[in-house]
Amino acid sequence: MQSPPIFVSRLLRLPLLDSDGMAVGKLDDVVIAPSAPGDAPRALGLVALMQRRRIFINGNRIDEVSTSGVRLHGGTVDLRRFELRSGELLANSLINKSVGGEVVNDLAIARASDGSGWHVVSVALSAAGILRRRSGRVVDWRDVPTLFDVGSAARQVAALSELHPADLATRIIALPLERRRALAEAMDDERLADLLEELPEDEQRELIAGLDLERAADVIEEMEVDDAADLLSEMSVAERNELLAAMEPEEADPIRRLLAYEGDTAGGLMTPEPLVLTPQTTVAEALARIRHPDLPSALAAQVFVAEAPTATPTGRFLGTVPFQRLLREGPGTVVGECVDDEPKPVGPGLSELEVARRLAAYNAIAVPVCDDAGRLVGAVTVDDVLDRVLPADWRGR
Repeated sequence: MQSPPIFVSRLLRLPLLDSDGMAVGKLDDVVIAPSAPGDAPRALGLVALMQRRRIFINGNRIDEVSTSGVRLHGGTVDLRRFELRSGELLANSLINKSVGGEVVNDLAIARASDGSGWHVVSVALSAAGILRRRSGRVVDWRDVPTLFDVGSAARQVAALSELHPADLATRIIALPLERRRALAEAMDDERLADLLEELPEDEQRELIAGLDLERAADVIEEMEVDDAADLLSEMSVAERNELLAAMEPEEADPIRRLLAYEGDTAGGLMTPEPLVLTPQTTVAEALARIRHPDLPSALAAQVFVAEAPTATPTGRFLGTVPFQRLLREGPGTVVGECVDDEPKPVGPGLSELEVARRLAAYNAIAVPVCDDAGRLVGAVTVDDVLDRVLPADWRGR
């Protein structure tokens, strides 16, 4: 199942609206990329005119499309100028293109009901020449596959797109460097970030070095904060500062906080963005929060409870609530009544070996990390520790 199709020509006549419904820009184009063989081409997002510049709006930011406009949800908009990347197409570049003796009049996109994003679902065609205005038909995207051909590198990326990032890393790492860089250039930011998280730091640096500064900053923004900090810690101070300066401040600040800790300590291992709730939060809301598809499974295994503010460093840390406990409680119960004070929090200076021992001793998925004032500053998960204790060549084995 999917949402009703929307033709690009109709979409681009609508204004861009913020989450409050205020017009903030004008839609100008749709960015398209191929998918795995047999899957519909993806509509990655929109190009919008805002403050006299063309910017990119990720398709995941689209909340609603109506006659009033395209409404976005959440946060600020990245105002960096849009640049078309390898393996991407603009919908407007496909309009008027000849396909099998016919001409492309329009494209229709739809959002998948499973949350997998927007896809091209159909193409409006008409006869070429003087009959164009009198004839027309709408066909499935499968009937015009050559329309979305963007070259061998992009086709290979699409073929690999269904692999788990760990399996993709195993496949990529065996390729020559130039081929790896070509594939990285053709990947979208989120997919490339997932790949980098699975690669050793030296392999990460080689791929990042093949990107321009703005693209590298965009990709690092998509990485988990602790993985991004590990990568930047391997760079020279000049390289690190240049990348951090190119990133959005709200994305760079958590990474800077992690870089202040030694890499082999709890502070260097932790993620600074665990799921933190106040004690007044209901079980129903807590369960809704851990269902979020972007939340890593290790962090979804429990919620951390602290007094406001819930952004790290939080107010006074109170404890954790495992998701099994949440499932046993009534939806109206507040999480403050379910708090478990085990495992005890660790300090950010605790060695990674001691953190591993603490996880093993409590059979825990994650341990909280608190500063001297008792504020939660992050959490170390089992996968964080495994990344450190496994030998550097474990993937090759």
